[in-house]
Amino acid sequence: MYALLWCWSFTGLFLLSILANGVMGYDEMDLFNGTYVFHKQDDDDGDVLVVGLTLVQAATAEGAVCLDGSMPGYHLYRGYGSGANNWIIQLQGGAWCDSIEDCQNRKRSSYGSSTLMEKQLNFTGLLSNKAAENPDFYNWNKVKVRYCDGASFSGDSENKTAQLQFRGKRIFLAVMEDLMAKGMCHAKQALLNGCSSGGLSAILRCDDFSSLFPSTTKVKCMSDAGFFLDAVDISGAHSIRRMYSGVVNTQGLQNTLPRTCTSHLDPTSCLFPQNIINQVKTPLFILNSAFDSWQIENSIAPPSADPSSSWHNCSSSFKCNASQMQFLEGFKMSMLDALKTFSMSSKNGMYISSRWAHCLAERKDTWSPGNSQPGEDTGMAVAVGDWYFERAKK
Repeated sequence: MYALLWCWSFTGLFLLSILANGVMGYDEMDLFNGTYVFHKQDDDDGDVLVVGLTLVQAATAEGAVCLDGSMPGYHLYRGYGSGANNWIIQLQGGAWCDSIEDCQNRKRSSYGSSTLMEKQLNFTGLLSNKAAENPDFYNWNKVKVRYCDGASFSGDSENKTAQLQFRGKRIFLAVMEDLMAKGMCHAKQALLNGCSSGGLSAILRCDDFSSLFPSTTKVKCMSDAGFFLDAVDISGAHSIRRMYSGVVNTQGLQNTLPRTCTSHLDPTSCLFPQNIINQVKTPLFILNSAFDSWQIENSIAPPSADPSSSWHNCSSSFKCNASQMQFLEGFKMSMLDALKTFSMSSKNGMYISSRWAHCLAERKDTWSPGNSQPGEDTGMAVAVGDWYFERAKK
């Protein structure tokens, strides 16, 4: 459906592991290289880049639509100088919907309908245009693809009775087609990434993204806070597996998840990164916290597993007692064990932090080179740059 793509030119505690290679007020608005760019004054951050929303008008005819049938969208900031032919594509995160009722509720939000999406988004961290904050990628073309399908850009079905469209995979391909026509086909370097459920999306769509480019283009992918572990919660149940099973069955992902996985594992298992990362052919970087705040609160100690709220302080603010920390240490070791084979490949990289956080590359306070914590011998922006550009460690 999207095989032919036309293009033309336009005038913490400790660091666990770092492996490289293995409606608002605005002060100013510019039309920068075809993109509306806002510069918002912020008392803490100074000049913040804010980029307008573009809707993909042609996507509806291809059935590449949000949950409610509206057209998908993205935010594009044009690169310049040495970055004019380099591209960063960031897939937005925002959890999943795991039942018809949940998806119907979701379609009445910006995560299910482009009619409700914010018209501008802040670009910070990996999407920043400040060299001090984002030294390796500040002048690249940068795109934030809005997430409105509820299944990490992986579905391709519909529920006519419920009036729901599950077309995440089509959305990804339609947006990529639109971007290729806007110059991405000339990319010399490209990086697909995403945070949270968008980080899972970056893993699932990584090889699809790479296949868009000729072999002369350097293409790599990064998952930020997307390494969701198939973990046992504090009650002994599998809360996140139960949720993932709902996502798979609601959206019919059985036929769209990687066949290299579904050929020998059940579809729900194939939504977990630990079961698919070793089959990804494109170089991949895993950026994650071993004490990921979302996973602690929603997978390890969700309310359903903690009726007495004995874990509330630990899961909501990382104020944990000794026995809780022991449990979380086990979770950390399970994560590292799940990454062992992946880390042995020289094309891959990973940075596993001990910060209690979720989504690290999107935030200035965690991404910026000057914001590394004690015990971290290099910041994550530098680590990712070293891996992407294959810079030897001194």
